[in-house]
Amino acid sequence: MKTNWQYPEPRKGLLGAFDKFVGPGATSTEIILQLGIPFIVLITAPLYAAAISVEWSFMQYCLCGLLAFDIAGGVITNSTSSAKRWYHRKEQTFSKHFSFVVLHLFHLLLVSWVYLSLDLLWVGYSGGYLLVAAIIILLVPQYLQRTISLLFYAIAVLLVLYAFETPYGLEWFLPLFYLKLLVSHLVKEEPYRP
Repeated sequence: MKTNWQYPEPRKGLLGAFDKFVGPGATSTEIILQLGIPFIVLITAPLYAAAISVEWSFMQYCLCGLLAFDIAGGVITNSTSSAKRWYHRKEQTFSKHFSFVVLHLFHLLLVSWVYLSLDLLWVGYSGGYLLVAAIIILLVPQYLQRTISLLFYAIAVLLVLYAFETPYGLEWFLPLFYLKLLVSHLVKEEPYRP
């Protein structure tokens, strides 16, 4: 197994936008994982909610599927070697990584609005934890990033289990949300190539 930080130039047009999303030079296996698993959870997350008899509107079921698609896709895509070398290239600074995390506060606001009657306290503590953890992960030396990110992720899981309110039917949301951002996205890791 070898590492390669050199990525091909993104293609033109829509294919180039796709390249910039998944990482230029993504392998066919990476692409299958990045698209296949999210499509599966797009269907299974709302089915799970229906199976446990949540009382949601049609829109809430649809949003559940879209959130599952986005979060699962983000966990997988951000952890691929192609995405690692793209999202951790030299131009990607602290502010760009932190901005990506901050952008995801919208997810928390949306979940709070649609499933928790706009509980802004929930947004505050779940988002506050995310931001503090992200800042620390980004500031520690690279050789500690993986360890620190997993430490913050483990704490997040405990908080979700024992302290944070969880919308019924979306028990998976916060654990996978934190996994996507704190572990899959923020950690700079070697981009292994086949």
